[in-house]
Amino acid sequence: MPETSNIGSGSGATEIFRMPAADSTVPDLMGAHKPANPTLTIVKGPQIGQVFELDSPQITLGRDPRSSVFLNDMTVSRNHARLDISNIASGYAVVEDLGSLNGTWVDGAIASRATVKDGSTIQIGTFRMVFHTNATPRRIDTEA
Repeated sequence: MPETSNIGSGSGATEIFRMPAADSTVPDLMGAHKPANPTLTIVKGPQIGQVFELDSPQITLGRDPRSSVFLNDMTVSRNHARLDISNIASGYAVVEDLGSLNGTWVDGAIASRATVKDGSTIQIGTFRMVFHTNATPRRIDTEA
């Protein structure tokens, strides 16, 4: 239930409504599920909102139903790209285009091979995805 405050006095007082965070209208795409592995979330395209938890070192992306990340659209090649997350402990992964017809875009630039970090975007055909490492935040020690 929203909190209210009155500013001013009399019948023309302005009321301010404050919505508790739990009642906000911003959707939480991941809900209560906090994945332990890196994820790709589709933010634009036919499967918008779908989240893929990446649980093996080599991830295949493509229109082939056997792909780790199945992107069901004619703008995607059967074997479109590969994502290597074997170095995820270092905070990055590597995406490689596999000779696709429409190319693979990383953070707005076409790339045959590129490094992706937490928050990077990968565009394949009509799909735009956001990569998240889902690493546990660490305290940065400032003392030498």
